[in-house]
Amino acid sequence: MNNKPLLSIITPTLGKFSDYWLENLLKVEGSVQFILVYPPKVKPKAINDPRVTEIISTYKGEMPQRFVGLLNAQGDYILALDDDDYVHPQVCELLAKYFQRFPASWILRLQKLNIDMNDEKRIQQPWAEIPDVEQLEICKKTPENPYPYQKGNYKGLLEVPIAPLDKNFDWRYLFWPFLTRKDNEGYHVENFNNVVWRNDLIQQALPELSHATKVMGAVTWIPSSGFDRLSGLFVQANFFEKDAIIGHWMPKPEQIRYIDKDPALKPPRFHVISDALLIKHFPQYGYLWNLVFSKLYAVPRTAGKLIRLKLVKKAQK
Repeated sequence: MNNKPLLSIITPTLGKFSDYWLENLLKVEGSVQFILVYPPKVKPKAINDPRVTEIISTYKGEMPQRFVGLLNAQGDYILALDDDDYVHPQVCELLAKYFQRFPASWILRLQKLNIDMNDEKRIQQPWAEIPDVEQLEICKKTPENPYPYQKGNYKGLLEVPIAPLDKNFDWRYLFWPFLTRKDNEGYHVENFNNVVWRNDLIQQALPELSHATKVMGAVTWIPSSGFDRLSGLFVQANFFEKDAIIGHWMPKPEQIRYIDKDPALKPPRFHVISDALLIKHFPQYGYLWNLVFSKLYAVPRTAGKLIRLKLVKKAQK
């Protein structure tokens, strides 16, 4: 691309996305760069669009593929999108107006609608017009309404605080990981996907994130999955400012359509492994320790799911 794009949309993929998904991705208007990152030995699709950059990753897995995509992002802003989820065609116009109004913001949290993968009618429904971000009022948390997002009735731009990473570690997790977490209540973001991020912050954090994957000296260890929450919290930890407002959450109607699958169809993933990289690099934040220890109970269950999946595949051969 000759000119620097406003937005880079990054998608790690196995190349199995539908023609309908690709057709709708390419309907995004404005100054946009699409980055599709494939695993090794997968032939890229033949896509006749100069906005598309296709890359074959050296390593297989969602995490290294996303990392490669971020390294090649040329846009001022970044949006990570899976290869079965959809974004509003006018998203570039939205974020151009938003960041002109709030140039210091780190993020713009898009309004996301979860849709069952079998609900084709809702998936293909025409997009509603995006509210005029220049005219939206600012919604804040108040003592009378501490969690305005829960009712979903806010109609303006809802302030998004930084994750409260400086919370204390709850030592009870050492003995009973099934405790319900309280420190993560609120409407801060943990995940990286489906949120528009400032690319300059991401590029500053990437070397540190790469360093966090190194264990045993020069050996580099990169988990294959779990990059979504890892990267979202890593950036916030890297530039942590207590009680900072890092952006806003758009009101309805949706700008992202997240296609929800039956959990049985999803591959087992040990997210606690990538979560542990957070406390390896930022051991001072109790919030991250609470996250890791509260997720330990899921490890045996995930291992059991992985074993069952292997047995089923073996029986089918």
